[in-house]
Amino acid sequence: MASVNPFNVSDSDEEAERRPNETVDTERSPSEGAPGPPPGNSFSPSADGEPPTLLLSGNRTSPSGEGIQFPAAATSVMAGGTETRVSVDVIAAQLLRDQYILTALELHTELLEAGRELPRLRDYFSNPGNFERQSGTPPAKDQVIGPGGPLNRAGSISTLDSLDFARYSDDGNRESDERVAESEVPSQERKNFKTSPEIQEPIRPLEKRALNFLVNEYLLKNDYKLSSITFSDENDDQDFELWDDVGLNIPKPPDLLQLYRSCGTPLSSPRSTVDVSVAVDFADLPGNCTKQTEVVQELEYQISLLNTEKQSFAEQIKKLQRFVFMHHQHNITQLCRNSNKFSFLWGFFPSLFLFYYFLPNTLSPVFQQTLLSFCRMCPDSRLGAEVSRIADSEESVMLMLGRCLPHIVPNVLLAKREELIPLILCTACLHPEPKERDQLLHILFNLIKRPDDEQRQMILTGCVAFARHVGPTRVEAELLPQCWEQINHKYPERRLLVAESCGALAPYLPKEIRSSLVLSMLQQMLTEDKADMVREAVVKSLGIIMGYIDDPDKYSQGFELMLLSLADPSERVVSAVHQVFIPAFAAWTTELGMLHTALIPSLLARIEKLLKQGDHGLDEHKLHMFLSGLQSLIPPLFAVVLQNAPFTSRAILNGDIPAIEVTRFPRPASPLQDVATIIGSREMLSALLVLYDHQLEHEGTTGWDSLLWVVNQLLPLLIEIVGRINVTSSICVHEFSRFFWRFCRTFGKIFTNTKVKPQFQEILRLSEENVDASAGNGILTKATVPIYATGVLTCYNQEEDRKLLVGFLEDVMTTLSLSHAPLDSLKASFVELGANPVYHELLLTVLWYGVVHTSALVRCTAARMFELLVKGVNETLVAQRVVPALITLSSDPEISVRISTIPAFGTIMETVTQKELLERVKMQLASFLEDPQYQDQHSLHMEIIRTFGRVGPNAEPRFRDDFVLPHLHKLALANNHQVVETKRIDIAMQLFEAYSALSCCFISEEVMINHFLPGLRCLRVDMEQLSPEHEVILSSMIKECEIKVENRGMADAQGSMSIASTLVGEDAKTKFLSKMGQLTTSGAMLANVFQRKK
Repeated sequence: MASVNPFNVSDSDEEAERRPNETVDTERSPSEGAPGPPPGNSFSPSADGEPPTLLLSGNRTSPSGEGIQFPAAATSVMAGGTETRVSVDVIAAQLLRDQYILTALELHTELLEAGRELPRLRDYFSNPGNFERQSGTPPAKDQVIGPGGPLNRAGSISTLDSLDFARYSDDGNRESDERVAESEVPSQERKNFKTSPEIQEPIRPLEKRALNFLVNEYLLKNDYKLSSITFSDENDDQDFELWDDVGLNIPKPPDLLQLYRSCGTPLSSPRSTVDVSVAVDFADLPGNCTKQTEVVQELEYQISLLNTEKQSFAEQIKKLQRFVFMHHQHNITQLCRNSNKFSFLWGFFPSLFLFYYFLPNTLSPVFQQTLLSFCRMCPDSRLGAEVSRIADSEESVMLMLGRCLPHIVPNVLLAKREELIPLILCTACLHPEPKERDQLLHILFNLIKRPDDEQRQMILTGCVAFARHVGPTRVEAELLPQCWEQINHKYPERRLLVAESCGALAPYLPKEIRSSLVLSMLQQMLTEDKADMVREAVVKSLGIIMGYIDDPDKYSQGFELMLLSLADPSERVVSAVHQVFIPAFAAWTTELGMLHTALIPSLLARIEKLLKQGDHGLDEHKLHMFLSGLQSLIPPLFAVVLQNAPFTSRAILNGDIPAIEVTRFPRPASPLQDVATIIGSREMLSALLVLYDHQLEHEGTTGWDSLLWVVNQLLPLLIEIVGRINVTSSICVHEFSRFFWRFCRTFGKIFTNTKVKPQFQEILRLSEENVDASAGNGILTKATVPIYATGVLTCYNQEEDRKLLVGFLEDVMTTLSLSHAPLDSLKASFVELGANPVYHELLLTVLWYGVVHTSALVRCTAARMFELLVKGVNETLVAQRVVPALITLSSDPEISVRISTIPAFGTIMETVTQKELLERVKMQLASFLEDPQYQDQHSLHMEIIRTFGRVGPNAEPRFRDDFVLPHLHKLALANNHQVVETKRIDIAMQLFEAYSALSCCFISEEVMINHFLPGLRCLRVDMEQLSPEHEVILSSMIKECEIKVENRGMADAQGSMSIASTLVGEDAKTKFLSKMGQLTTSGAMLANVFQRKK
């Protein structure tokens, strides 16, 4: 056989194509030997077979030191010439096959420099996948899996160069691989670079993330918790709970301590071995050795008999095979001779047909295995084993999924991971191993780092399906621990998933766990979690728990949870309480019979206690909290009244049942507060309502215990509580008005007219006896009046209802006016009703009644009520109804009535924009100021100055400059000549407050020089004699105004500026503010400075 020169290389690929049989494609390097067949694969070569290997040289050695020789077939092919040229492509294929990657790279580089590019090498080195490690089972020690098999290369201890950086991170973003492929660097340079102490390779991003993970793990294990927290905060872009977040496709390495202990361990050196044989002296064996020898001999005899029987069976099998072969041969011969299609071929190739239709199994097993080894089978790996082992039963499918899913999930994009949920859940349901099920459920809850709403809903749906399938025991044992582990997770989306899971799984948990462990988990999250959306989900889950709880001892805990949730600072949490928790808790207390015996009385007791403590200042937030909770209990209470009525058993769904009016009930805050939902259906509710109205109207409440409790205990207590409220607290009045409105609308018109109104009317007897004029603490001066007017009388808006409301307000206005009582209750009624435009006409009707009343006291009250109504009424009504009424009152014979109209005129100047109206009002105010009959009216001047100070900052600038400031100047000048000291000091103090409020307005230079500064100087003259502390402030204001006027002369283009902005000197500011703080006069005028012009 001629020798082959490996350096005699062909320059053309065409020459290699003409000799295709010179190469044999093999799968493994010679140093590996023949691979053992995977289990169950009949096509894998046997372990004894040696796959044929093509060698380029007879004396070339593999990296393992074994010589590589040509097989006989290859030798015979090459023996045709004395010297055979081998193509470059053959050499490249052999180098890649044997994993001589660096040699192949050098060959590729030299070919490129020579201007010749080999496609095989170009495709190989341009494909990054050839240098990626397979995910899954970690490689063996000192091996890195290459594209064609294991790459025998020792991993570096001091660097992480063997790690695979080319993968997707857990965030779904591709981490940039910044390292240079080691295969592109000569091995000697690489060795020198890594071993040189002076050269330190810079840390790579994924190396840094891996080391960060190990350092954080070390800090946690050794109780450096504060350091760990600080370290986590400084690396907030990394999740230290999941190794997969690092971004490496390798299992988690050992901890730092283990790495430290093993870093100095030297590699074990090869040692010489000696074969030693050991002999045993039978004389030294125990006495029972003889018996064992006899047993062995008996077994050997049975083996020989079985071998004989086996040979007999083998001969019979061969005879049967020959018989079958002859039978098939006869049939095929007849078929071919009788068929026209095959008769021609049968005459020439009868043996070919017989060989094609029936191939006798005469090949040896070794030859078969060797022949089949040329198939390109998957190398021996985890994935290869899974592929070759096809599942043949449901259990084996579950086992396979349990093994594969942990390797699949990390490599799926985050945006598509919810597609794996059905597969994970199905496997977790049916997998026989508890440990594997736990791992799969852990993967489910950690599938997405921060799941959004849709992803959480998908996971929850899967959890519910899992719970339905496996039952309460496994839900408790397998799902709840996953929730408990993530109760304090750093991401709120994960804690939100836990909170929602507790509610979704409530129906499928054992009742003992529901009322103990799950309830405690949710209570902990409600009190400790900082995220509003998590607490909102907790409250909803608590409501679901309350719907399934059956332990009466948990009532007190549920009540405290309700109060705790109502006190939450987040509006979305409080909204969830009213929508879910309170209806569910009320339904449970209804089953216990504690709704009207414990729950509602407890809230009323807390409201009473709060009002008793309100002498030093009422906590309006707590009152709103308790009252809103009580308001959410109205629908369940009405349902209890219907379900425990004497007529409940007579309710029949058959027949013509009238539909429920859309406006019959107030709009519920949630479907759980819908009375129809509580009762069971709208048909049943409609039937019960018909019987309910009939019972109230014709038969009464005898024997109706639940309704009697509402009428005889609840209503009197509520009315008593209302009488204790401070009428000046608009928030409290509004909250109780809303409560009574919903209460009356829910219980119906007949109930309101026959049960609610009579109790209020009995207390609100409209007579002077009900008004204590001396102390002002009669029932008509309390909040009962506005709450009855706005909460009860406005429930229904028919004509008779409106007449009743108008009559009540007229009577209250008349009674309070004639009794000289405070008007706070009437004002509160007008404010609350005036917020709704529906009642503007009605209120104007009431006021016109006061305008034309015979008593001047009533007319004065009506004039003052116009001031409250003007702000909310549209300008058309102001022009048509308000201004005519005020002008009528301004010409009243009584001076007190005329003075009472001034605040209303001022409010019109502040809010109305129609020029005609403003001129009419201006003329009326001018008549008050310029008419000689009012020159000595001290009360009128005080009211005008107070009104100017209140509305001046928000009025039209032209009205302020042309009317307000000039008349204030006149009033200040006239006050200098006032001889009555008490009147002089009253006017001076009122002017000081007015000027203080107007000083923050933009005033033109002309008005400032002609009116504002002269008015201040006149006022300073009064203050020098009456109040020196005010005189200091006025002097400072005058000085700064004069300076500003001088500056304006040099910069007219800057326009008018605020007097307040002229106080630029720090000394002047400090002096001004300190003096203002020493004053004891009211600051009401200053408060209006910051109101915007409407």
